Amino acid sequence: MSKKEEAAAQQQQQEEEIRRTPIPRGRQVLGICEQRVGGSRMKVRCMDGKTRICRIPGRLKRRLWVRENDILLIEPWELGGDEKGDVIFKYRPLQVDVLRRKGLLKEMTKEEF
Repeated sequence: MSKKEEAAAQQQQQEEEIRRTPIPRGRQVLGICEQRVGGSRMKVRCMDGKTRICRIPGRLKRRLWVRENDILLIEPWELGGDEKGDVIFKYRPLQVDVLRRKGLLKEMTKEEF
C-alpha cells in the first residue's frame, strides 16, 4: 500500500469515527473512569456530579477494555441509579475531541485526561 493510500484510509477512518460518535440520550450520562475496582467493575465520576460503581455488561466484556481516565457513556440503573450503572460505550480520543467541540465535556478540565 502506498503512502497516499494509507493516508486516504486513515482519513476515512477518522471521518467515520466522527460520524459515529454516540451522544447521551435519555438517562445516559458521560463519565470518566477513576479507578478499576476488580472484575468488570470500576468507579466512574459522572457529569451529573455523582460517583457510580459501573460494570461492563457481559455482551461487551471481551470487546471493551477500559483504563483509568477513559471517557465513557454510562446508563444508570433503574433501581439504585445514584450508586450503580452500566458502561455502554468507550470514547476514543478523536471522539472525545468531537464531544468537547459540541460542548458536552465543558465541566471536565483538560488535566483530567
